[in-house]
Amino acid sequence: MSVAVVTGGGSGIGAASCRAFAGAGYQVVLVDIDTRGGEAVAAEIGGRFIRADVREAEAVRGYVAGALAAYGRIDVFFNNAGIDSGVCSLVDYSDEVFDNVMAINVRGVYLGLKHVLPVLLAQKSGSIINTASVSALYGAAGFAAYTASKHAILGLTRVAAAEVGKLGVRVNAICPGPIQTPMWTAIEHAANRDNPNASKDRFLARNPSGRYGEPYEVANVVLFLASDAASYVNGAVWTIDGGRTAA
Repeated sequence: MSVAVVTGGGSGIGAASCRAFAGAGYQVVLVDIDTRGGEAVAAEIGGRFIRADVREAEAVRGYVAGALAAYGRIDVFFNNAGIDSGVCSLVDYSDEVFDNVMAINVRGVYLGLKHVLPVLLAQKSGSIINTASVSALYGAAGFAAYTASKHAILGLTRVAAAEVGKLGVRVNAICPGPIQTPMWTAIEHAANRDNPNASKDRFLARNPSGRYGEPYEVANVVLFLASDAASYVNGAVWTIDGGRTAA
């Protein structure tokens, strides 16, 4: 029996990854602050749902303890929960919005690493996949908090990989580009509230694939990184963007 814990599993890439893990025979522990979405996906795949706010250390300790109480181990941790930041110039940015994005996207990933790693180290095995973004690879005007948070995730990934690589645990990051999810729809609207379709056309024009990715396409990479097929992959950054950063 292999066990996967997925944060932000109630929608988008997280939900698609929960389905992929379940389809591959994993027992899935789905973590989300959205009870309705989390319970719906958990019921669909026969997984366990734990409501948690990833900003809070006690909540993170709680979902780790819940997974161990249910299954006695954690084999894969998809450290995926995150939010977007809206679109605003840096000088006009709300301090409160900035702090909240950093708390969820960075502190949440840090706390997940901090409290899951001891479990994997005790087992001398396991794989962690952190969700960053192509925004971690360049500067995106109007996305100060989101861009900063995703750069930070790559730093945390590399530090963790360097610390635990010799101890049987692998830590990698994925950098999705535009993926057809509710978060990306919100970004389109934030970028051009009067004409979201114009935002979509602009985003697609920059992408050699000419389309958005689908959540299952990201989940396929997550499943690979979780598997023994990726046994020599550690500290890596996997870009899943249809060629956006190559153009």
